[in-house]
Amino acid sequence: MKRYFDDVLLGSIELFCFAAELGSFTAAATAAGVTPAAVSRSIARLEERLGVRLFVRTTRQIRLTDGGRIYFEQCRQALAQLTDAERQVTGAQAKPAGVLRISAPTPYAHYRLLPLLGEFRRKYPEVTLDIHVSNRNIDFADEGYDLAIRGRAPADSNLIARKLEDAELVLAASPAYLKRHGKPRKLEDLDKHECIQFELPSTGKRVPWQFMRDGAAVDMVTNGGLICSEDILGTVTLARAGAGLTHTYRFIIEQDLARGDLVELLPQHGGTSRPFFLLYPHARHLSLRVRTFVDFLVEKVARR
Repeated sequence: MKRYFDDVLLGSIELFCFAAELGSFTAAATAAGVTPAAVSRSIARLEERLGVRLFVRTTRQIRLTDGGRIYFEQCRQALAQLTDAERQVTGAQAKPAGVLRISAPTPYAHYRLLPLLGEFRRKYPEVTLDIHVSNRNIDFADEGYDLAIRGRAPADSNLIARKLEDAELVLAASPAYLKRHGKPRKLEDLDKHECIQFELPSTGKRVPWQFMRDGAAVDMVTNGGLICSEDILGTVTLARAGAGLTHTYRFIIEQDLARGDLVELLPQHGGTSRPFFLLYPHARHLSLRVRTFVDFLVEKVARR
């Protein structure tokens, strides 16, 4: 069998990852216990081998090229898997450890995920959680994420999708708004109300509202002069302030409903839901920290 890697090359890859993570050859040298010149030589060897520039260098800083960023994410994952494999074989990985990068949309992050992470850290203090809270779709391969939570199953067959829950949708408005405009009694009444809109950042299209009618879920296009994009929580803030009706997840406003700060509307047409999935790449070897977090989150959400 032909050898593709020797000790020098593996060491160069490790130093490259240090430099990419720390943003400096000097910092990488300090972390690795070598000289900055040794780091520079290692990076040069890699660039010569690949025929690709990995860093753009200036007198003050370095930054990864597009090719360098792709190479870094792949190398980072490969080195992490090697470390995990050694810990498993030697028995050293009795506890999960390392950095776990997670991407989650704003509503699920704030009302489901983030409240659980303190408990996870208390149980597994050697795992560092790097949380990306955004509705932007991420690229696992290019951006180095371990897990993502999304509101629909992926088309990408390279990803595993585990359903976390079907989140119930609810229509609501504040008492102040309803005092001024009255309650809608049937779906057709929504045409007379300020229906706060949310635009999907990926498509720029407004999300239709979904209701039950004659035993089936139906999408309904509503209208309003208030439009939020990027963050669906903006629609809830507007509704709390008396600006109009919001159609959102019950888990976001359940406390508002319990306090009477918001009032549920048209409950006879309620009961629709949208799913949330936990996504992660197919891999023959999932790190212990990823497996542990997946099991933790699935169990916690199932108990709600």
